[in-house]
Amino acid sequence: MPPAPQPLNRVAATGRTVLCVVQIRQRFHAPSGYNGGMSHLINCEPLKDLIRTVPDFPKPGILFYDITTLLKDKAGFAQMIDAFAAYYIDKQIDLVLGIEARGFIFGPAMAYRLNAGFVPVRKPKKLPAPTARVTYDLEYGSDSLEIHLDAIQPGQRVVIVDDLLATGGTMQATVQLVKQLGGEIAGVAFAVELDFLKGRQKFPDVDVYSLLHYNE
Repeated sequence: MPPAPQPLNRVAATGRTVLCVVQIRQRFHAPSGYNGGMSHLINCEPLKDLIRTVPDFPKPGILFYDITTLLKDKAGFAQMIDAFAAYYIDKQIDLVLGIEARGFIFGPAMAYRLNAGFVPVRKPKKLPAPTARVTYDLEYGSDSLEIHLDAIQPGQRVVIVDDLLATGGTMQATVQLVKQLGGEIAGVAFAVELDFLKGRQKFPDVDVYSLLHYNE
């Protein structure tokens, strides 16, 4: 009698993780004795050349960093996901949370590489099952975010990803949602950080990782 087949999803997931680690470690060689995260050897600065800047958008006086020109570049997008995966590959991540809407771009790809699940964080009334909600202040008014009540189990290690760290209000609200459900914040991740807005100061006890930094 032939042996019983292995569960395909588990075999595939395990294989992906091993392949991911091997690919990262082959592509970015660590110096002798180096035991830190491999992402520290990935230089993402050249990716800035792929980001389009749009003045006076969405209102006068604002310089908008448009990442769509980076996303359509297959090598550039792959390097971003490589860098995220390399940073978190040894941090035992259970879930990657993506914040609506641009966090949905990076979150599933990161989760795939980390052998983790993906959870969307959405605007109100977009999720069908019972949710937890947090409301946070904006410059003019307020906004809310929701997550399914059963999305996170107590003690699960979570990394949250979004495209941009500006003032940090949206990410701060998402961190509150994770804590409401008993999750453990393993870190928050961004494609771009505007250093001059000092948004990371809102996260004194959270590991903040950004691929690209702008000082003006």
